[in-house]
Amino acid sequence: MTVDAAGAVEIRRALVRLRRTTGLPVAFGGLVEAGRPRMRISELSGTATTSLLALAVTSGNGLGGRTVALARPCAVADYSVSRQISHEYDAPVAAEGLRSVLAVPVVVRRRVRGVLYGALRDARPLGDRTMAAAVDAARDVEQALVVGDEARDVLAAARAEPPPGDSSGWEQVREAHAALRALAPRITDPALRTELLDACALLTPAPASPAGVALAPRELDVLACVAAGATNAVAAARLGVSAETVKAYLRSAMRKLGAGTRGEAVVAARRAGLLP
Repeated sequence: MTVDAAGAVEIRRALVRLRRTTGLPVAFGGLVEAGRPRMRISELSGTATTSLLALAVTSGNGLGGRTVALARPCAVADYSVSRQISHEYDAPVAAEGLRSVLAVPVVVRRRVRGVLYGALRDARPLGDRTMAAAVDAARDVEQALVVGDEARDVLAAARAEPPPGDSSGWEQVREAHAALRALAPRITDPALRTELLDACALLTPAPASPAGVALAPRELDVLACVAAGATNAVAAARLGVSAETVKAYLRSAMRKLGAGTRGEAVVAARRAGLLP
């Protein structure tokens, strides 16, 4: 799945949440096009027509373009007569019968990556609670895009071969392996999650001898963090669990591997071909 396709899925999910939490009957949105100062509406929810579908909104124009340009939420109580916005897109908005409209940006690393809209078919101000709920929906998209970006960055680093003679090569591989294992459970895109886990397998050498040891995914996640030098607290932060949970997984892994210490567990896991 491409970056844009994965982002569109997150936009679609956010629109469902936006309608549910705000009570607004119509929601739509899309991503900012790479390398261009505009966003394109690709997802519709609750609409009666397709007048807004594939509409390209230039930064600064209309309500969504204003949101892209300012990187902050904007709203109008009556779209067609509002003096706060320009009116390049009045025709498709009117064709859908929309009057009161809000738009919130999806901002990742200080860059607007998309816009979520919510709308009513009558003219009245949208309250603070409605706007706050729309902003929360946008934050969900932001978090998902951040995780996706991090996953792709780590995946690219994991696939890059270390320079010849680089003694730190294996340490980089182990750090990449630990990062991939930590990111995988947070990925909502199943195709990307599978790709990450496949990359983990590529980073893991064949076992020196068939050990027949099977570790649970979370036990392996914890050992990967330990192998990269993480403390229990750091491993807990990376994996989104408590330090006590990390300790429990580590004890279980040590027992299965017949190891008396965390260091011995890492060595045994490497011999078994479970870690790089």
